[in-house]
Amino acid sequence: MSILICGGAGYIGSHNVRAFKAHGDDVIVVDSLETGHKKSIPDDVKFYEGDIRDSKILDKIFTENKIEAVIHFCAFSLVGESVEQPLKYFNNNVGGMISLLEAMQRHDVKRIIFSSTAATYGEPKKIPILETDETNPTNPYGESKRIMEKMMHWVSERYDIRYVSLRYFNVAGAWHDGTIGEDHRHETHLIPLILQVPLGKRDHVTVYGDDYPTKDGTCIRDYVHVEDLANAHILALEYLRNGGQSGIFNLGSGDGYSVMEMINAARKATGCDIPVEIGTRRAGDPAKLVADSTKAHEILKWHPKFVNMEEIISSAWKWHKGHPNGYED
Repeated sequence: MSILICGGAGYIGSHNVRAFKAHGDDVIVVDSLETGHKKSIPDDVKFYEGDIRDSKILDKIFTENKIEAVIHFCAFSLVGESVEQPLKYFNNNVGGMISLLEAMQRHDVKRIIFSSTAATYGEPKKIPILETDETNPTNPYGESKRIMEKMMHWVSERYDIRYVSLRYFNVAGAWHDGTIGEDHRHETHLIPLILQVPLGKRDHVTVYGDDYPTKDGTCIRDYVHVEDLANAHILALEYLRNGGQSGIFNLGSGDGYSVMEMINAARKATGCDIPVEIGTRRAGDPAKLVADSTKAHEILKWHPKFVNMEEIISSAWKWHKGHPNGYED
């Protein structure tokens, strides 16, 4: 029996490929490579290049392999782009989920782990955020993920396809040996942007607003290491294998770090000065986003191992320093 990882050539997907392999599972990957990188996939992993909206490629995969479960990472994820091109996001994200669930139903595959997001909550009314809190996304990206969760719920009711939806907060870090890491063609994530300064790719980091109601005036976010995140997917599948019911789980450290704290941690991790310029606030940036992951701790038995921010950034620095141009090196 094999695990099908959809979007396994992306940042989070590729780390899950390695984690599931290390766990002893047989892994198969499908990825369109529109945002993913073929070089991130080990040579001994069976790979299909294709778009999951194409039912023919999915039928080929499910026919040629005995698939036990699906791990679903295929989605566009740039918030700003989703606002500018909402139909692109609904077509790809929601359309991909429709095609995938239809294929699972046709081929009698009953388990799916879904890569969701804290963006489903929108502007939080209280901190820390619980799974039972209101979901009111403020952009098409978050809305598409919430729709996908609702689709899984109703399909589960009708076809008994059990699911776990993992709502990530901010994912960071890289594989421990530095062989794979974060490489986006259009970088928007804080840690890679900070590390572009010691890499010589930019001369400063812009901090968007220093007048928020936080300890140092900069936004606070909850960060979780990508290897801890991958372990959560393994535990989620074990939970379903053991008869667990469908559910939604937050994945975060439960601790918040401000933008300036992240920059200071990066200075220590890299040993480099990282100049800062203060910019204006970005529309829609909440002052603080922190997860309550108690449910994942208690039910999935998930407990992050990487809790020190300097250690998390050091793992990212090991990847970026060894691959300054990402997978193009």
